[in-house]
Amino acid sequence: MTEIKIDCMGQNCPVPLVETRKALKKAAVGDVVEVTGNHSSSKKEIPMAARAMGLEVLDVKEDGERWTIRIRR
Repeated sequence: MTEIKIDCMGQNCPVPLVETRKALKKAAVGDVVEVTGNHSSSKKEIPMAARAMGLEVLDVKEDGERWTIRIRR
């Protein structure tokens, strides 16, 4: 299993979602993609998109404005 980390701090929609989708397409089955950002709508949109793709959202952690989302392919 590989962990793929994406840093989207300071980037607004749709950049975090687009970058997450790209990483998920490249990831092998079982890999975990971890996205970090601070754009509030992306925090809601990324897990919804992942679930719509049939993927498992492992967790969404918040630390002030910064959030981290982990998704298993």
